[in-house]
Parts: sequence; structure tokens; C-alpha cells
Amino acid sequence: MFLQTVLLYPLVLALLCGGAGLLVDRASGGVVPAMLLLTIGAAALIAVSQLTTYVAPLAPATPYVLVAVAVAGAIVGWDRARTLARAWRSSLWQVGIGPLAYALALAPVLLAGRASFSSYLALADSAVHMVGADFLIRHGHDFSHLDLDNSYGATIHNYYDESYPSGADTLFGGSSFSLGLPLIWTFQPFTAFMLATASGPAWMLVRRAGLGGAGTGARAWAAAATLTVILPALVYAYELIGSIKEIVALALILGMGALVVEHRRWLWGGARAAIPFALLVAAGVGALGVAFGAWALAAAVALVAVAARELFSDRRRVDLPRRGGALLVGGALVVLVGAWPTWTNVGGSVEVAQGIASTSNPGNLRSPLHPTQLFGVWLGGSYKILPTGLGLTLTSVLVALILLLALVGVGNVVRAGRYELALWSVLMLIVWLLVRASATTWADAKALMLTSPVLVLMAWAGIAALFAAGAGSLRVLGSVLALALLGGVVASDALQYNASNLAPTARFDELASIDSRFAGRGPTLFTDFDEYSLYLLRDMDVGGPNFVYPPPSLVGAAGGHGHPVQLDRIAPAKLQAYPLIVTRRDPTAVRPPAAYRLLWQGTYYQVWGRRPGVRPALEHIAVATPSAPLLTARPGLRGSVATRGLGRTAFARTHCVRTLEGALRSPTVRRRGNRVHLVAALARRLITVPIPRSHLHRPAGWTRAGQRILMTRPGSLRLAFRVPRAGLWQVWLQGDAMRPLQVAVDGRQLGSLGGQLGGNTLVANTFSPLTVKLAAGAHTLAIARSGANVAPGDGGAAVLAGVFLTPASPAGQPALVTAPVVRWRSLCRRPAQWVELLVGSRP
Repeated sequence: MFLQTVLLYPLVLALLCGGAGLLVDRASGGVVPAMLLLTIGAAALIAVSQLTTYVAPLAPATPYVLVAVAVAGAIVGWDRARTLARAWRSSLWQVGIGPLAYALALAPVLLAGRASFSSYLALADSAVHMVGADFLIRHGHDFSHLDLDNSYGATIHNYYDESYPSGADTLFGGSSFSLGLPLIWTFQPFTAFMLATASGPAWMLVRRAGLGGAGTGARAWAAAATLTVILPALVYAYELIGSIKEIVALALILGMGALVVEHRRWLWGGARAAIPFALLVAAGVGALGVAFGAWALAAAVALVAVAARELFSDRRRVDLPRRGGALLVGGALVVLVGAWPTWTNVGGSVEVAQGIASTSNPGNLRSPLHPTQLFGVWLGGSYKILPTGLGLTLTSVLVALILLLALVGVGNVVRAGRYELALWSVLMLIVWLLVRASATTWADAKALMLTSPVLVLMAWAGIAALFAAGAGSLRVLGSVLALALLGGVVASDALQYNASNLAPTARFDELASIDSRFAGRGPTLFTDFDEYSLYLLRDMDVGGPNFVYPPPSLVGAAGGHGHPVQLDRIAPAKLQAYPLIVTRRDPTAVRPPAAYRLLWQGTYYQVWGRRPGVRPALEHIAVATPSAPLLTARPGLRGSVATRGLGRTAFARTHCVRTLEGALRSPTVRRRGNRVHLVAALARRLITVPIPRSHLHRPAGWTRAGQRILMTRPGSLRLAFRVPRAGLWQVWLQGDAMRPLQVAVDGRQLGSLGGQLGGNTLVANTFSPLTVKLAAGAHTLAIARSGANVAPGDGGAAVLAGVFLTPASPAGQPALVTAPVVRWRSLCRRPAQWVELLVGSRP
């Protein structure tokens, strides 16, 4: 799967986009520059996939239509393709930039050596795009059969049935379906590929800025400049968090800029020549919504200015106005048809754009992004947080240097007569300033990211001016400044790469296997918090009480978005709508009601099914004391383990008796009389290993945040515990860990736990358990985190929230016991999680 997603899939994407680009080139009269073939081909495929998914019956055929377009392009453009193929030896720098950009953008996944993506724990919007891409290819714009009472249906309805931009999603879904690959593992290869397609137009802009003349050295500098233009710190950050719409839009915006600077190739070519530029606009509207019009307008204004200048300078060409009119009409027609799904509900698209621009919700941003992030360098591990110490100092120095170079670059471009490049760059900055003045944090951050490449481009124009100077000292200075700019961008990207959090491949593969096993048997209640389950369990009609769109009947089962789900807070009758419940394997979790039995258990999850014909309980009564383990694990306290267990059990028994006594006095129970029987879920045998609060018992640099420990540095934590009997025990850790943690008991290595992340910090993530054979008595558990290295995500999450032990035998699992009403006190003799009042057959 790994090689299929990171190598085969982008190769197929390149063939699809290349074929479509050749078709557009032929249709437009051969005006498409070679370096724009992939970008314009991608734009064409976005427009095609938007049209096929708009007509619902055609949606499943989208992958085949994309292939057909590419094949048609290969046939009609075969001669040009052969010409380009023969010239590859003289174009090594141009040809190599795209694959190198793809490798850098996908570096966390490539170097991890497993199918994954790096946006995990950063921005859950990528889960929505996976769900939307899958749905649109399977069903198109037919939303009539959605179950709006569950999270899956409500998510699709509130996004894609409400004019949310889907152009990037339809190309993503259609290309992934063409190979039958899971969208969750092709997501980041797709965004990395789309960012790589921006290298073509970026190369053209860099050349126009004055770099890349004859000679290997000049082309090497042009290649370096191209990479930094498409991979400045903020753009790389947005690629790592999976901002698919913005990454696709960036490639299209740079494509429009390249056509502006190459206007002589096509501007007066008539209606056909307008097709490439119009397709870029149409694809941008499909991918980003009507908000893309701001950047399209900037390019259009630059073209109008260029056209006016040429009209006044060459009045002998009386046919220019006629050709310009034909260009406008042809371009408008292509934009209308190519973005037809958006225009048919343009009011909804405007509403979405206004909502994004005016929302007070900053998303995953703690504070507005700093304007200096325009300059492409940010020497910190996160684009959301200001660098500190030496990183802040170096960032400030580099920002000042790049600003000076950009000012020199603009002057040099104007002085050299490249007015169209200068005008387009200034207009791009004006668009950002207007967005910043009129929009809120979230929209401003997007505009900042889309503008950053322009500032880096102008800085390279300044370096080009130094290279072009006759004095040798200025050329040396230019080389030094170029290395500083290149090093600053590369270092910024490397820090973010090292701090990225990769998605937990094994856990997600297990969820996908559950979907295959239980498809069509929903609706399904999902009690874990991980919004990627909306895609992974898409065939089970998932509802999560703590998702953005919870089932209306289960809103009270969680404290809000991202909070833990408490099954005890759901009335038994409301659970009747859910034949299945998927829970996380967690020794501290509450067992589902008695009406459900365990159908399947994996490493991370359990699937519970409703017993056929079982009525819902009359009442579900939580009787467990809050967070009370059966046994304490700290040795050295007064009294034996058995005595402490008895003391805690006595407290739990009293709590149970009082709770049940009140519940059994209800009129409902009295009316039912002897027909009522009780069933209780016994608590697991659980040993809680206390985590020391004092810094004296923790490694240096391991700080406490509430009940959690932040393992920010290398170190080893030693925890003492006791077990009451000999046998096999399972050790459970809770928290998040990208860099592997080494776990040992009494000096014996149990295993390594790494890449195990949960949905958020509000719900404790439970690691897969480690099994160990122990003798009765005291033991020592060691948890060690090694020193950092250059592995992907090695600087990512490292949190320890809890440590538990349970028997590895069935005794460690929750069990049900039953009793008639007259013997209700017997259910409180052993620690229980809950008691239910049932009428009818016993479970």
C-alpha cells in the first residue's frame, strides 16, 4: 500500500494531468508552455470532475472520464509529447524540480516508510475532504438519501449540500478511485503532487525575474529559487496540515501569473487562446469558491493593463480589438461551463465565502498569524507559534534581509521593463492587504499563505540584480544572500517536518477493517473521538456525540465537541436506533448496556451489537464511584493491598446501595413488580499506577499539565506498583507519542510504543497494551523517551496521561451478573459500573 500511494499514485496523476494538458494545448492552438502542461491539465480535470459529479448518475464514471480525457490528450498531442521527450536531456533542471518538490512536500510520509499523512492533530478539515471526495464520486450531488440524524450524513449535508467548494475533492477522489486506493492514504500524496505542479509556473516566474540564464550554475540557482517560491515556510506548513483547497489554489494562482508574464504567447490569439487561462480561473472557483475571484481579478487587471499598453503602442494592428473581444467571449464561456456547479448556486458559494471571511472562529490558530510570515522563513516548530530564542533572532534577521531584497527586486524588475511581472506581484500584495483589512483571522491566514510565494519571488529578483551586476564583489554577495535565503527556507521547513504528527496507520487500518466487516449494518454509535472515522466507517452511518455535528438525540452524551462520550448519560430507549456501538479498547471505559454483546475485538477497538429482540432497559443507573480503581498501586503505604482494596470496595458498596435504593422506589418499578429483574456490569480488575506530581520524581524538563506529563526531553520515568497475584498482566499507557517510548518492567524490555496518537487532548488516547508475566508483589515500571533525531515527527507529540494494569485473562474484562429485584443488594457486593432494570428475557 505504501509504494502504491507514494509512487504509483503520483505517477498516474502525472499521466492524467499531462494528457489533459496536451488536450488543452491542442484545443487552444498550441499556446500552452511546456512548464504549464501539468498545472493546466490539473485545472482541466478539476473542471471535468466538477461537471461529472454535478450530474449524479455520471458521478461513478468520473475516474473513467478522467482517464478518457488523458488518453484523448495523449493521442492528439502525441507529436508534442515526443518533441518534449526528446528534449529532456537539455531540460534536466526543469524536469527535476517537480519530483524534488513532491519528495520534499511528502517527506514525513516518505521517510516514515508507511502510508500516513502529516495533518493529524493539526487540522481535522482533511477528514471532511476525504468524506466529501468519497461521497461525491460515489453519489455526486444527490444528497437525498443522507441520514441527517447522524454525524456522517450531517457533515456531508452541512458542507457539500451547502455549496462548499469541492473542485479539489472531485479530482482527488476521481484520481484515487481510478486505482482503487483508500483516500485516507492518497490524501497527502495528492496535496504534495498538486504543490509540485506549481513548480512549472514558478520556474517561469523565476526566469522572468531574471534568474536561469545560460549555464549550469544559473539554472541551478533558478531551480533553488523555484523550490523556495513554492515551499516557503507558511506554504509548507499548510501542506503538512492538509489544506487541500489552498494548495490547489496556489498552483492555479501561480499558473495565472505565469500566463500573465507570457502574455505575448497567447493574449491576441483569439477565442481558442483563452482556454488555458479560463480553465485556471474555472478550476480555482471550483476549488476555492467565489473567493478565488480576488486572485483571478488581480491577474485579469494585469492582463488588461498589458493589453492596453500594447494597443496604444501598436495602433497599426487594427485587428487587436477584435481578437481581444473574441478572447473575452471565449474565456467567459469556458469559465461559465468549467465552474457550472458553482454558478448554479452562486448565492450559496458567496454565503460560504462570507462565512469564512467573517467567522470569529480561528480554527486551529491560537492567535492571528504574524505578517512577517509573508517572507518565507519561520525558524520554529509550528507556524502557529512565534519562534523563541535564537530561532526568533535568526528569523528577524532573515525577514529584514528578504524585505530588502524584495524591494531591490521590484525596482530591478521595473527597470528591466518587465512591467507585467511587477504589476501582478503588486496586485497580489494588494489582494492580501484587502483581505487582511476586511476578513478575520482564519481568512487572513489563508491569504497570507497564498501571497508568501510572491514575496520570496521578488527577493530572488533582487538576488538576480546582484548576479547581473558586472562587479565580482556584488556577484559574490548575491551568492551569499541566495544561500542565506535558501538555507532559511529549508531550515524552516525542516523544523516543521520534524514536529509533524503522522496519522496512526495501524489504528486507522483497523477501523477500515471494521467498516469492511460491518458495512451496511448501521447506524453506528462511535464513542471514541476521531473525526477520520467519518471516512473510515463511511459504510456504517456513524454518529458521534462529540463530533462537530452530533446526532440530535445524543447531544447530552458528551460535554461538547471533542469531549469524552459518557454512555451512562444516554437513555436506553435512544440507543435503540443504533444496532452497533464501536468503542475504544480502554481499561477505564464503561461497558455498553446489557442489550449489547461483544461481536469483535481488535488491538484498538471493540464492536458491540444489539441482541435481537431485546427491549431497552427501563432504567440505566450508574453506580460506580467517579474514577475509582479497584486497587491502588502505590507500595509503601500503610496497610496491605487487600486492606486498601476492601476500604475502597466498602465505599463503592455504600455508594451503590444508596444509588440503587433510590432508583427502585420509582413508580415504574413498583408497577412492574416481580417482572423486573436487574443486571449489573461488574467493574474490571484494574490497577492504577500513580504518576508522580512532584518534579523531584520526574526527569528534568518533563513538566506537568493538569493530570498529564509533557515528555518534552529525553529521560526515563520510574513508577512503582504492586500486583495482588502472579500471572499475565497487560500494561496500558494513555497519552500521545510520536517518538517511540521504551517500556520496561523490572529491567525487562516489554516493547516500544510510538506513532500512537488520539483525536485530541480532551479524550485520553489509549495505547495498544503490552503483556508481561509478573509475580505477586512489588515491581518497577520504566518509561523512557530517547533523544531526538531527524526522523519525521520526532519532535511531535509526547504526553503521558495515565498508566494501568489489568489481568490478561478474561477476568480483566467486564462481566454481567443478574438478580431478581428482591436480591438487589447482592449486586453491590462486588464493584459495578452500572445496573439496569429490565423486563423480559435476560441477556
